[in-house]
Amino acid sequence: MLGIFNAAILIVIIVAGIVFFILSKKKPQYSHNEVIDPLKITIKDIDQMADGSEFEEYLYRLFLALGYKDAYKTQGSRDFGTDLVFTDREGYRNVVQAKRYSYPVGLGAVQEVYGSMRYYRAKKSIVIASNQYTVACEELAGYNGVKLHNRNDLIAIMELFNAGQIEKVKDIIEADAHMIFDSWDNYMNGDKVIKKDFKAEKRILAEQQRK
Repeated sequence: MLGIFNAAILIVIIVAGIVFFILSKKKPQYSHNEVIDPLKITIKDIDQMADGSEFEEYLYRLFLALGYKDAYKTQGSRDFGTDLVFTDREGYRNVVQAKRYSYPVGLGAVQEVYGSMRYYRAKKSIVIASNQYTVACEELAGYNGVKLHNRNDLIAIMELFNAGQIEKVKDIIEADAHMIFDSWDNYMNGDKVIKKDFKAEKRILAEQQRK
């Protein structure tokens, strides 16, 4: 009986050792100290990244591999809404906001990257996301000339890069933003404008006359 018990313990120890060996050989998620090779990254890898900083690092390495020699990654704590900065083929400085989201990207991305342009003295602003954008985000980007690259664009960029089509990748990245040219006058006759409070105006005017 004791022999059977000892044999069972031995089997448990052996199985535990095998499991530990397999788990120790499993490749961990990307470490902050690991240099990311953009040729080895897939869209699934991006979806599984631990946080947005890894996506920023991937884009930074990608831009360097594309030949943007002056591309650099900003400091996280004081980036003023920009994650990457690079100069395109026409000599214009671009600021880039990177968004690795599992849900549609909202207005904040456009507001942040557009607001950072003057600080970096940039001519163009871009958002690159692993997901899609909300309608409001696309509308605000259109009014401010911010280029939005969604998940489909990102996949196309990755596939073309892996195929060695560097110039085509740059064509996508540097494409002109979709512009919206509606003026404020178009809103004045619609439902989007808060109507003036005529009663309040009359009350204020009457108070001013009494004084």
